[in-house]
Amino acid sequence: MNEFKIDRRIDLKGVPCPLNFVKTKLTLEGMDAGLILEVLLDDGEPIINVTASVKEEGHQILKVDKIFEHWKLVIKRQ
Repeated sequence: MNEFKIDRRIDLKGVPCPLNFVKTKLTLEGMDAGLILEVLLDDGEPIINVTASVKEEGHQILKVDKIFEHWKLVIKRQ
């Protein structure tokens, strides 16, 4: 099992689309390349849309874990 050193965490549970992606993108833009961001998201559209949008932005998805009714997304800033 891969464990990563998380450099920053944001909790976006309850934050609707597309605001959750906007907050994720702004957080990533404030980080240096190579750093790792952990994002907590709701099930459904949030995890689907944020994951796809982060990939489109060129960042690397390191891990996606379901934790009860929420998701933990681990992203490496490119």
